[in-house]
Amino acid sequence: MNAKEIKQLFPILNQEVNGHPLVYLDSAATSQKPVQVIEALDRYYREYNSNVHRGVHTLGTHATDGYEGAREKVRSFINASSTAEVIFTRGTTTAINMVASSYGRSQLTEGDEIVITPMEHHSNIIPWQQVAKATGATLKYVKLHADGTIDLNDLEEVITTNTKIVSVMHVSNVLGVVNPVKEIAEMAHRKDAIMIVDGAQSAPHLNVDVQDLNCDFFAFSAHKMCGPTGIGVLYGKKELLEKMEPIEFGGEMIDFVGLQDSTWKELPWKFEGGTPIIAGAIGLGAAIDFLEEIGLDEIARHDHELAQYAAERLTDIEGMAIYGPKQRTGLVTFNIDDVHPHDVATVLDTEGIAVRAGHHCAQPLMKWLDVTATARASFYLYNTKEDIDALVAGLVKAKEYFGDVF
Repeated sequence: MNAKEIKQLFPILNQEVNGHPLVYLDSAATSQKPVQVIEALDRYYREYNSNVHRGVHTLGTHATDGYEGAREKVRSFINASSTAEVIFTRGTTTAINMVASSYGRSQLTEGDEIVITPMEHHSNIIPWQQVAKATGATLKYVKLHADGTIDLNDLEEVITTNTKIVSVMHVSNVLGVVNPVKEIAEMAHRKDAIMIVDGAQSAPHLNVDVQDLNCDFFAFSAHKMCGPTGIGVLYGKKELLEKMEPIEFGGEMIDFVGLQDSTWKELPWKFEGGTPIIAGAIGLGAAIDFLEEIGLDEIARHDHELAQYAAERLTDIEGMAIYGPKQRTGLVTFNIDDVHPHDVATVLDTEGIAVRAGHHCAQPLMKWLDVTATARASFYLYNTKEDIDALVAGLVKAKEYFGDVF
């Protein structure tokens, strides 16, 4: 793949910020959108904007075909066994909350256990805290090695016969570590627990096969993989989804409504109450087409190579702390001695370089790292080594500036 050519397909990247060419290094927060996705959204609104499933007119049929066609693209993209296992949601957060609220609260009782890691995004911590409070279950955490990787020996001990749910992020949005979720799923299943994977950072960067991973649920968001905001996916094994009750009720998800009781549509529609995210799903389908044309294996190789190059370059800067293991993908998280990451990000922005600074919705991990915040540069298929060279030059300038100040 040629990242420089690919970059030309992203209109937003061909601009100057503060008098400098934009260097966008915040794709872990949200990726930019190629012209193919923008045009797909534009076509929907210009040519066949209509609600789905309910109408028999031409526009409605066209919209329904686009919406359900996107579901099939998602099924193929993650290798689900059926489109019935693909639920459209507002994003990863909604998907995990759906599992926690519907499956977790109905299946767990006092004495049961939920196992997660300290590196999880808040959206994979808070829902389980609430489930534990509501059901009397115990929330347990597995230990991490010094480099931030999961201690699998400790995990073997933490998962017990009382464990009912294990929920782990596939790729850390802070450390860039790729967790061995297939192996973790095997551990969970040996104790009759289910395995949930937060795939927000893996679906954009890795070739995901949910059947090979043998996870029970997998959640991801479109906006991190060149698609629109406000749309995501919950994959779930059919037998588990059929046990679950909807958490939103109203139009679209019903079969029959009486005065005192109602019944639900079959999967996947029983979980998609109300007018669904039609344009978002169509945009996600276009994003999947775009990524598959380039090739997920090529994207994974490119993103891993950039992350390794960035870690090597940043190591040369005196006073630089880099967090996470040597083998990482998609990002590098760091701090400069005596300089707050927000100040680092502000100086970089004056150079047209966009990075993230803060706790990255991972405050327990920040505590584990013994920091309050970090700066993070994250990469995607449109980034180049020249972007990283610009980052390094900007960081040197920031270090010199704050060195003079202090």
